[in-house]
Amino acid sequence: MVSRVQTVTFQGITVKPVDVEVQITNGLPSFTIVGLPDKAVAESKERVRAALHALGMGLPPKKLTVNLAPADLAKEGSHFDLPIALGVLAAMGILDQEDLSNAITLGELSLDGKLRGVSGILPAAMHAATSGLDFICPSACAAEATWAPDLEILAADTLLQLMNHFKGSQILSPPEIQTRAITTQAKPLHDMAAIKGQESAKRALEIAAAGGHHMLMIGPPGSGKSMLSKALPGILPPLSPREALDISMIHSLAGMLPESGLLTQRPFRDPHHSASLPALVGGGHKVKPGEISLAHHGVLFLDELPEFARATLESLRQPLENGEATIARANQHVCYPAQFQLIAAMNPCKCGHLGDPSLECTKVPRCAADYQSKISGPMLDRFDLIIDVPAVSFLDLKQGASENSEAIAARVQTARDIQTQRAQDHQANSTTNARADGEFLEAICPLADDAQQLLDQVFAKHKFSARGYFRILRVARTIADLDNHTTVISKIHMAEALSYRRTSL
Repeated sequence: MVSRVQTVTFQGITVKPVDVEVQITNGLPSFTIVGLPDKAVAESKERVRAALHALGMGLPPKKLTVNLAPADLAKEGSHFDLPIALGVLAAMGILDQEDLSNAITLGELSLDGKLRGVSGILPAAMHAATSGLDFICPSACAAEATWAPDLEILAADTLLQLMNHFKGSQILSPPEIQTRAITTQAKPLHDMAAIKGQESAKRALEIAAAGGHHMLMIGPPGSGKSMLSKALPGILPPLSPREALDISMIHSLAGMLPESGLLTQRPFRDPHHSASLPALVGGGHKVKPGEISLAHHGVLFLDELPEFARATLESLRQPLENGEATIARANQHVCYPAQFQLIAAMNPCKCGHLGDPSLECTKVPRCAADYQSKISGPMLDRFDLIIDVPAVSFLDLKQGASENSEAIAARVQTARDIQTQRAQDHQANSTTNARADGEFLEAICPLADDAQQLLDQVFAKHKFSARGYFRILRVARTIADLDNHTTVISKIHMAEALSYRRTSL
């Protein structure tokens, strides 16, 4: 008997196909699972045995072999319980193999025969839909599976219900199609109007949101860097249906998707600076998505940037360039999408008060140089905007409310619409200026003569890298889009873009 389990190659998320083959032969009574199983898979035989016993059925007094093919692919997780149980029932002649051979099956078995939910349902359901297969899963996962279009879903609470359904003594109704997405993502913690002062920082944040640019903020403690970062989701455009599906599949693989549907707000991930490299990039024993993949199509906020381990920060360099997190292990090779917007914040020195004679420590300027040297040149080069966020004055604190997030979000949306239309006109894959590259970038960034002259002068003086040159063009293009200059980039736009570029801290 063969029952397909969790077969996915979809939008950069890959879970390889696994077939469950069950054979009963003569010999001593035994139950064997082969095919590189981990501990959870190996324990499936005990859960299957207990579940069948709870239903009043015993295993035959023969050798029972369950092969998880292909045998050279490592298996992990409890989602093999249900297909193994159905395979055993088919091998025993209780169920018809034809009823199970054209379905992807996932589910964990309790000792009493109840079915429990597992992770990875949404991408598995999407693959089943695109492959023309049926889908069998626990009822707890049915709401997640219904987001896959045109898919025949069979969901049950217990193994007994599935058996009765296939034998014709009970009919399981199809799960209700979800009519709205429910998300656990909280609303933005801060409105831009609640941030006092920092008008130049707000302007830079608007540019970052409009073009999807990476940004680094440098300033003393309490200047509002974290508030600015947490206000960013409130001015970003809403997710498209395609983007919502992509991030929901990643969260499904990580076991973090809510029971009832898709995530409809852009992710905002802010890991602590003690986060390990596998936690940030992905990996671990089960090679799960890391923070950068969970921030796909959203924001990754790294506060106290120099406090992160050097190796952890350097591991972000490749994903920032290609939008993917490739995790290579001895027994498997996994690639997760990671097109995130990096927003980072840091103090100018260890004490945080560099430049303020009344507060700075006695180790200035050496402590500042040591602290800032934790950020390597190649990592710094990957930030499109680097800005100073000075301490807020008492007069700023007494000021009334400034422009709110809703008004800024409208301008950001207009700029994004311009970029989307431009990408469609050029048949380009990148829909934000931050991702524009190659011939497409050259085509969309014509410079006025005075803008080209200014860029040549500054480039020769500061000796920016080639990466820095193209990032300046991208930021200038975004600034022009915000001013509704959709063709030539003028000198004023280039000057502002150059003001956000640095070769050192």
